[in-house]
Amino acid sequence: MSENKISVMTGATGHVGYALLLELINSGEKPRILIRKDINIFDGLNCERVYGDVTNLDSLIKAFEGADVVYHLAGMIEIKAGYEDAIYNVNVKGTKNVVEACKKCGVKKLVYMSSVDTYPPLPDNQLMTELDHYDPSILEGAYAKTKAEATQYVLDCNGTDGLETVVVQPSACIGPYDYKVSSVGEMVRMYIAGKFPISMGFGGYNFVDVRDVAHGTRMAATNGRPGECYILCGDAMSVDDFIKAMAASEHKKPPKIKLGKGFIDAVAPIMEAYYKATDTTPLLTRYSIRKLVSNCNFSYAKAQRDLDYHPMTVEKSVTDMIKWIRDNEGDPKDPEVKRKKKAAKKAAKAKKK
Repeated sequence: MSENKISVMTGATGHVGYALLLELINSGEKPRILIRKDINIFDGLNCERVYGDVTNLDSLIKAFEGADVVYHLAGMIEIKAGYEDAIYNVNVKGTKNVVEACKKCGVKKLVYMSSVDTYPPLPDNQLMTELDHYDPSILEGAYAKTKAEATQYVLDCNGTDGLETVVVQPSACIGPYDYKVSSVGEMVRMYIAGKFPISMGFGGYNFVDVRDVAHGTRMAATNGRPGECYILCGDAMSVDDFIKAMAASEHKKPPKIKLGKGFIDAVAPIMEAYYKATDTTPLLTRYSIRKLVSNCNFSYAKAQRDLDYHPMTVEKSVTDMIKWIRDNEGDPKDPEVKRKKKAAKKAAKAKKK
C-alpha cells in the first residue's frame, strides 16, 4: 500500500487487532486506530489514535474521514450467559454502523473480521470451505449468530456506494500480544503456573497464530476478491496434543491424567457459575465443550492461493506465546507476580461496579 493511502482499524486492543497493528506498521504504514480510551500498549508505536466506539456512528465518521481502507476487528467475544443484548449491539449494530460510516466517508475497501464460528459443523469431519451465504438461525450461541448476521450484512453491502467488502474468518487464535487474556490464553497461563496438571481424552480445535491472521488480513485488503470470504486457520489439533505442545515448550512431561467428556460435562455448570461470580475469563463452559467435540476441519486453501497465506505450526506459536507471557508478565509462580495479578483483577472488578 502506498504511503499516501490511509488505513483505519477498529479493535486494535484485541489479540488479533494488536497483531494487525504491528503488521501494518512493519509494512510501512501509519495506521489510524479507533479506541475507546488510551492505554499504554500503544506507547511508542507509529500510529494515530482517535477516540470513539463502534456503537457511536458519529465517532466512526470522524475516525474514517479520508480513509481508503477500514479494517473492522472490534467485536464482543463472550461465551458466558447473560450478555446476549450487548453482543448483538456490538457485533451486529456496530458492524452496520461501520458500513454506514464507510459509505459516508467514501472508503474504498472494508475488510471485516468474522469467525469460523459462523460455519455450521459438517458431519463426519468433512472439510469445510468458504460459504456464499451465512445463516444465523442454524447456529448455536449469541457470538456465532451475531457474527453470521454481521458477515452476511457485510457481504450484501459489497459494491454499494463504491464500497468493496472482503471478509476474513480466523479460527481459535493463539500466539503473542494476548493482553486481554483470551480463553486459550487463560489455559496457557494456568499451565505454566502449574495449575493445569491434567489433560482431556476428547475434543480438539483448529488453532492459528495471530501473526498469520494479521498477515492474511492485510493481504485481504490488497489481494482479496470483493464480496468473498477467506478462512484464516491452521490445522486441527486435539486438546491433548495442544497440552503436549505446551509441555514440550516448557520442557516438562505431559499430564498423564486425561479427563473424559462425562466428567467435564458434569462440572461445566459449576465452572460457569464460578466464572460469573469471579468475573474471570471462561475456560470450560457447556458451549465451549460442544465446540471442542464438533467438526473443526477447516481449509485455508483459498487464502493460501489468493493471500499468500502460510500458517506456522501450533508448536511454534505456543512456544512464542509462552515466551511473550513470561517476558511481559513475569513468572506466574512468582509470589510478587501473583500479588500484582490479584490486585489488578480486584481493581478491574471494582471499576466495573
